[in-house]
Amino acid sequence: MADVTVRGAGIFGLSIAWECLERGASVQVIDPGGIGAGASGGIVGALAPHVPENWNEKKAFQFESLIAGEAFWQKVADWAGIETSYARTGRVQPLADTRAEELARARAESARELWQGKAEWRVVSGDELDSPLPESPTGLFVFDTLTARMAPRQACKALAAAIIRRGGRIVPDGGEQGQVIHATGVQGLEELSAHFGRTVGNGVKGQGALLRFDMRDAPQIFVDGVHIVPHWDGTVAVGSTSERDYSSPTETDAQLDSVIVRARAAVPALEGAEVIERWAGVRPRTKSRAPMLGAHPIHAGQFIANGGFKIGFGMAIKVGEVMAELVLEGRDTIPQDFRPEASL
Repeated sequence: MADVTVRGAGIFGLSIAWECLERGASVQVIDPGGIGAGASGGIVGALAPHVPENWNEKKAFQFESLIAGEAFWQKVADWAGIETSYARTGRVQPLADTRAEELARARAESARELWQGKAEWRVVSGDELDSPLPESPTGLFVFDTLTARMAPRQACKALAAAIIRRGGRIVPDGGEQGQVIHATGVQGLEELSAHFGRTVGNGVKGQGALLRFDMRDAPQIFVDGVHIVPHWDGTVAVGSTSERDYSSPTETDAQLDSVIVRARAAVPALEGAEVIERWAGVRPRTKSRAPMLGAHPIHAGQFIANGGFKIGFGMAIKVGEVMAELVLEGRDTIPQDFRPEASL
């Protein structure tokens, strides 16, 4: 018998399962689609922070999760015995004009306080960065050391392997045992919306591409609305779109073509790089845009962890912690804006 059943083997479900194992519980994860079958099976993997200003619970929650990343993923790698793909390589953003520079310098001051000396947000010249760079009209860039990257599928694979080596079970079906946590992504939000007769959350389609080009030690780049993310295996991911209306959840189209064109225009070194994969998938977005964590609104006595839209991998470590505390210890440290009622 398991103490905890997690429904969903995406990054939220796997992170919760891991944290429950860390606290001594026996765990089973059930997902008919397999590991990372939904949005967690994407390819971009940009773990980027919110800007260091107008601080709130959501930004603080994300900051704590990102800071915990290095120790968390190293422990996962040690247990799994395989590469997790995680690295905190930072992020570069060009500054378009004087106003952008002034705002960036103000945020640098905020980061000194809010990021507690654990990471930096700096204004630098291109000469200070030894990596491919986009054009910057001012010759200046924001470089932050909090941003990390990971290949989502590889991260899920490693975390699942670590869970199994610690005695957890990941199965396609089976009966619920012990405390039950629903981390079922878009399907779970659709169930809530149908029950309440109004939109509680929805799926937002994203598209990305994987290029064969090795700049694995370089920071990722955010420019012209595009994430350019060098990965551990000598590939570069670019993305992504945000589509509320779409005809096919898994087909790519001209919107992805535009992303690739913009990425190559920003980083000319990518111009001849082969596109080795095009990906499309649907990510779960709650009405409040924040994760939905806590008691399940429909299934009495059970729990929910959903809505990792765009920031799921960056938030997952802390999501696992607060959900394990709630389910196993009865301690509720979930931010008010993350509770299900915020989207109901």
